[in-house]
Amino acid sequence: MALTALEVRSAKGKERPYKVSDSGGLYLFIQPSGQRYWRLAYRWGGKQHTMALGVYPDVGLADAREKRDSVRKILAEGRILSP
Repeated sequence: MALTALEVRSAKGKERPYKVSDSGGLYLFIQPSGQRYWRLAYRWGGKQHTMALGVYPDVGLADAREKRDSVRKILAEGRILSP
């Protein structure tokens, strides 16, 4: 189920870091301090990778989804992403 802007805005830190999933491998990683980071989980060469897409609120939900789509397009073309 996709995130809403309200869910992203109201996400609070807990005792341990946790993830809130959006779609297509995009998720919001929330630290105990309340800082929120956009991350993208993807597979390349049979291995799991994670890419940082930005910090909320500097990168909003729509921007994070655009970045996710760009990365997935590059992966679909078979181009290699540098770490």
